[in-house]
Amino acid sequence: MEEAAFVAALRRGGARVFVVGGWVRDRLRGAAAADKDYVVSGIGEAAFCALFPDAQRVGRSFPVYLVTVDGKRAEVAFARRERKTGPGYRGFAVAFSPEVTIEEDLYRRDTTMNSIALELPEGRLIDLYGGRKDIARGRVRAVSSHFVEDPVRALRAARQAALFGYEITEETLVYMRACRAELAREPGERIFAELRRALGAAQPSSFFRWLARAGVLDVTFPELAALIGKTQPQAFHPEGDAFEHTMLVLDCVAAETGDVRARFTALAHDIGKGRTPQAMLPHHYGHEVRGLDVLADWNRRMTLPRDWREAAAFIIREHMRAPRLTKAGKIVKLLLAAVKVPLPFSAFLAVLRADHGDLPAYLVHGEEIAAELLRISGHAAPPGLARKEIADWLLAQRVRRLRDLLRQKTR
Repeated sequence: MEEAAFVAALRRGGARVFVVGGWVRDRLRGAAAADKDYVVSGIGEAAFCALFPDAQRVGRSFPVYLVTVDGKRAEVAFARRERKTGPGYRGFAVAFSPEVTIEEDLYRRDTTMNSIALELPEGRLIDLYGGRKDIARGRVRAVSSHFVEDPVRALRAARQAALFGYEITEETLVYMRACRAELAREPGERIFAELRRALGAAQPSSFFRWLARAGVLDVTFPELAALIGKTQPQAFHPEGDAFEHTMLVLDCVAAETGDVRARFTALAHDIGKGRTPQAMLPHHYGHEVRGLDVLADWNRRMTLPRDWREAAAFIIREHMRAPRLTKAGKIVKLLLAAVKVPLPFSAFLAVLRADHGDLPAYLVHGEEIAAELLRISGHAAPPGLARKEIADWLLAQRVRRLRDLLRQKTR
């Protein structure tokens, strides 16, 4: 049904209808608006279902329904109020009834930019907490001290700052810091969900910098917090410690690709430096091996997607040696391994470029070269060779082809 018909039916039933959340925020930011989410007040669940019998309930602890509006499946929630009763995001008593007002619903939300409603059909903005002004000023500000009741709001505030390039107010940073103890006990999947979305920012380093400034990076992403203060040789890394280097590489890769797997590998490429013995600094010998252990621990704490893990493990293992190979056989093996990793070859190069600068020709043209090498098959080996002899023959043929291709590419 069209939105006008949807709203008219609810209004006839005595309800008020509002668009809330990201759609309103993005319209005020002058950005492309997300899908609409609706909140209704002044109507009970039974009366709503009588009006929209095909609506599908998806909310468990409180009613949220899916209704097709203007050809899209939209979420329709009932205005609710919340009362903190225990730790974490499950520790809430939720009340919803026709008597709950939109003003009460907006009060429970995280930041002012997300606490603005647009009433339909009039189009009247309800902005009780100054969200519109905060958007104009480019700042993330908590609605109230209720912010601390759901600790993951600390990550959401940092994510909003990263996504929109906003500043976080000092009062909100205090609230974020107050989430520290509960954040340490939050389920890994909730923290990962914020990580995935934050990595989509134009400058994702901002997310981690705000968490560090709020004093919660070490309880949310200890692998990254451990990099702070880990000095590096000044000649190679004038940008500073391993954390600063990682943030620089992350943003450089983000400027080249929107692939969140690639951005995660940039984030993870040097995590082994967080476990470098103090006596070894500023050098980090063996950090590739330690990095794989850190990645495994990260995955145990917060289950990572398999393709993220595999891509990150390859980058951790190979990012130091990949641009420095001189033996043709090792180059062949590297290129053939790289094209099997669940990561675009261009993204692999983006991480290496951000970390090392200029790259050798065998990497610059690596994807094309690997495709040519794969055309050479062991099936073409001379008859009568044993398995080991076929492997040696195949490598020799590919090495010869690699050298020919590099001569062509570097003329």
